[in-house]
Amino acid sequence: MSMTSFEVLEFSKLRTILAGFCLTSLGQGRVAQLAPLPDQAAIAEALAECAEMVAVLARYGRPPLGGYGDLQPALVRARAEGSCLRPDDLLGVRASLRTAVALRRFFNDGDKSPRLTALATQLEGLKPLREDLDACFAEGGEIKDSASFELDKIRRQMITLRGRIRQTLDQLLSSDKLAPIFQERLITERNGRYVVPVKADFRGRLKGFVHDESASGQTLFIEPAGTLALNNELHHLQRAEQREIERILLRLTAAVHAAEAALRRNQKLLAHLDLRSACGEFSRRAGCMTPQLATQPLLELKQARHPLLIFNPDCSLRSTPVIPVDLLLTAAGAALIISGPNTGGKTIALKTAGLLTLMVRAGLPIPCAAESRIYPFRRVFADIGDEQSIDEHLSTFSGHLVRLREILATADAETLVLLDEVGTGTDPAEGGALALATLDRLRELGARTIATTHLQMVKSYALLHDTVENAAVDFDAKTLAPTYRLNYGVPGASSAFVIAARLGLPAALLDQAATYLHRDERDSQHLLERLHALQKTLTEDVEETRKLRAAAQRERDKRHQLLTELEAQRREILAQARKEGQDAVHKAEKDLRSLLRNAATQTVAAAQRTELTNTLRKIEDTLPQPANRVPRGRKPRAVVTGERLLVSALNAEGVVVSIRGEMVELSIGGKKIRQPLAALRQFEPRRFTGTTAPPRVQSRIKRDIHATRLLLVGLRVDEALPRLERFLDDALLSGNSVVEIVHGAGEGVLRKVVREQLSAHRSVTSFYAAPVEAGGDNITIAELSNG
Repeated sequence: MSMTSFEVLEFSKLRTILAGFCLTSLGQGRVAQLAPLPDQAAIAEALAECAEMVAVLARYGRPPLGGYGDLQPALVRARAEGSCLRPDDLLGVRASLRTAVALRRFFNDGDKSPRLTALATQLEGLKPLREDLDACFAEGGEIKDSASFELDKIRRQMITLRGRIRQTLDQLLSSDKLAPIFQERLITERNGRYVVPVKADFRGRLKGFVHDESASGQTLFIEPAGTLALNNELHHLQRAEQREIERILLRLTAAVHAAEAALRRNQKLLAHLDLRSACGEFSRRAGCMTPQLATQPLLELKQARHPLLIFNPDCSLRSTPVIPVDLLLTAAGAALIISGPNTGGKTIALKTAGLLTLMVRAGLPIPCAAESRIYPFRRVFADIGDEQSIDEHLSTFSGHLVRLREILATADAETLVLLDEVGTGTDPAEGGALALATLDRLRELGARTIATTHLQMVKSYALLHDTVENAAVDFDAKTLAPTYRLNYGVPGASSAFVIAARLGLPAALLDQAATYLHRDERDSQHLLERLHALQKTLTEDVEETRKLRAAAQRERDKRHQLLTELEAQRREILAQARKEGQDAVHKAEKDLRSLLRNAATQTVAAAQRTELTNTLRKIEDTLPQPANRVPRGRKPRAVVTGERLLVSALNAEGVVVSIRGEMVELSIGGKKIRQPLAALRQFEPRRFTGTTAPPRVQSRIKRDIHATRLLLVGLRVDEALPRLERFLDDALLSGNSVVEIVHGAGEGVLRKVVREQLSAHRSVTSFYAAPVEAGGDNITIAELSNG
């Protein structure tokens, strides 16, 4: 890969922005080393890791990567025999190990992020070393008294000795006899020894040693002779303390040296995870996607945006939205010629294609549509901008020729070539001829080329070859402003006069310039403008048609879904109504049979019993029959026209229209059917046309009593959220105004996600933790509103 292309396509600026999203210096160093990956498998793996990180960031936020630095200098110093690492170095080791442990806990979802989880599990917590460092260093970084028995003993002695010294000095300061000599009643330190401030005029009144004096000379800081021995003893203990601390640091340094290999592996993994975290955050903010990696050389970058137009140098998003562009170079295409007016976006399109290709080669997601495809070209050459060099005595045109020579010497089928304003800088005829010859040679080599031009000769080149396509940058004729979009299939007009008018050149000058144009040139210019306008209209029509078709498809899908839901509701209502009808039948039968049994145990006239039995049969006949039960009634022996019979197979009544032997023709709901006599049932008593139809059970839906507590403990986030959504919907349907969600404590991830979901739900008016005696932060109480 040409380093010149990296510079021309401003890959270093992309690195700077990406480094701004890193949380550590290790990650920033890893970003600085970003380079094309060796093969497509490595690219696919890197893109998959970035995609996993984007999902992790969306669900859990940034991983706990901060708080540690580069251990390389400390590890090198620890190799030297007898070397002693500084406390800051050892604290850096401890911070690195704590981060490794935290990341192992953070990346624990092998199903959602298998690659990142696999990386995190390689991190070593080095528990013995970590615990040793924790035992020696407090959170503030100072060495603990308990770091060793000897250190604890020395410091206890120092505390006792300091107390004795201060007590002696306090007695001097409190003496009424010596009160006039002191500048103020204060005990302070000079050179590690306790002193008192004495007025210079009374220096002879207090025996001792002068350690310092004030800037004005009015105050002397004297160590009284009475505390000299005590201060000497304290000084001795301080030296003993430093020797013991040095011994502890030497022991810890040896432990760090023994773990050097594991610490270096950790550093490499931490830098890699920080790089992926930065890539994920960059992708989220820029709206990047992972394109499909094509197996043939092509570019299908849809809705592509240049990353440097998205971000400011400080990594904040620009206030002006970036207009996306479609960059298309099919597998059958060898070259794309982009033409059109200046300031129309030709060079930006060229740079966008190049930089996005470099990003994919480095394993980075790119700002484009999800359906985009790209081939990871092994080489990208870019001849963009002014190649003039005073040092090398090269003019602009000569600089372009030198660059072309380098490109033609290396290009092959794995190469993407980007040529800006090809053939310019010299006579248009000769420059155009050189441009065409260059395009011919690149096609022979199998390279893919995207070139911009104003030369009519180069624009016409695409019309002569099937593998070369024209594209024009769009230009709004009404506002005389570029739209920065590409229209494929037609060359673009340079519109020099239009741009000149927009920039304020005098109309008379432009009219004069038009007279110097040859008629054929004017006609060609007008033809290109008309073709461009036609192409734009067709493109807009196609886009409108696509939108209409998409809207129609959405309506069809919506209608199908509604019909499916209505059918499911209908079946549910019918099943409920059928169950209620069966319950009514069973209850009626039970009550009536109970009535008959009671009548049988009492003295009831036979006629009265017969009347009760007939009443029972009539009621049974009028009740709705369950769908899975054969309707009651007897087999008909003889039927007549106009009689109502029950069709067993349909569980429906029909009126006899005609009778032919054992076959009966009936009318059901205006439709006629034929049934054998054996398939029919005759009512008791018999029914005829005009008889009131049996009553039907009114359908209704019963609402189940809904629980007011949801248990989510032990569930993953992706399992818990759907249950929470259904629970809230059921609670609202049941009219519950207060519900409880039990999510447990744990690391607080599930609690955080549940409360974020509650805060976004339109029917949740408020939520809060349960009282301590009722579960505290393990339970969230939500208040609902049906309004």
